[in-house]
Amino acid sequence: MDDSTYTTENLDNLKALEDDTTSIKKRTKKNHKFADDDFFYRIKIPYNQSSSIFKTKNPAITKGMLVVIPTIYGNEIGICQGQTSNMEEIQYQDNLQDIVRIATEKDRSRHAENIKKEVKAFDITKKKILEHKLDMKLISAHYFLEDSKILFNFTSDGRVDFRELVKDLASIFKTRIELRQIGVRDECRIISSYGQCGKHLCCGNVLNDLTPITIKMAKEQNITLNSQKISGTCGRLLCCLSYEFNAYMDEKKDYPREGSKIFVNQEPYIVTEINIQTKKIRAVSEKNSDPAFVVLDRKQLKREKNTYSATIEL
Repeated sequence: MDDSTYTTENLDNLKALEDDTTSIKKRTKKNHKFADDDFFYRIKIPYNQSSSIFKTKNPAITKGMLVVIPTIYGNEIGICQGQTSNMEEIQYQDNLQDIVRIATEKDRSRHAENIKKEVKAFDITKKKILEHKLDMKLISAHYFLEDSKILFNFTSDGRVDFRELVKDLASIFKTRIELRQIGVRDECRIISSYGQCGKHLCCGNVLNDLTPITIKMAKEQNITLNSQKISGTCGRLLCCLSYEFNAYMDEKKDYPREGSKIFVNQEPYIVTEINIQTKKIRAVSEKNSDPAFVVLDRKQLKREKNTYSATIEL
């Protein structure tokens, strides 16, 4: 079978690559209050590879600098990714908090010590999961800067009753324990790696929010529906399929739809392919007319209401 062809069964298999655990967050403009002398920085949170915008009066924070930021669990170390002036991003972010301080030597030392403790905690917890015979895969362990709790991320195909495990871990580590079940895309985001393009995975490098990726995005861009080519390390569809999707959809508004009927020299043809990069349209004759198929330039098409037609020289 040619890569460009597919059956219903193939589409069903490809549908399994769609991420049904991620939902689109409705973006609403917030009424954040800030002063004229506020500076805005995008800060990456290393333990989950996410990033958010924070504000401060300090204009001297530079890319790569460690800072202390507030989280729902208490203060945490973050890495400055640079200053931003994108007011749309700022206004649509759910919360806009202040950077607590530039990380001190004490903060850095504690952060480094926590990383060492995380390695031990990970190994201990992995053994305890086996002892409790739980069907779960441990992904990461994280000590928060102020030792408010230890967060363990894990994946599992179903729900897991880990109450006894939590009690066991709390008695070992003498602090609050949180086990959080995450999806495979979040797993890749936390672990991080390189994609088939040779660059760092988008989910842990350039994306702030994970959004649903669908087969339609690949089909609308005329990308070969080959699971090996359009799926990422996580086993789900590539995040980058969404980058140009809206541009394709906007551009295609000026074209007839694939599968629709157009008239060439007053004969009916069916559109089989649209290539917006070359601005070409391929159509096949509905009545086995001569020629059997045509390749038209977008400029050759005329539109009257919902009907497209073209006149060409044979």
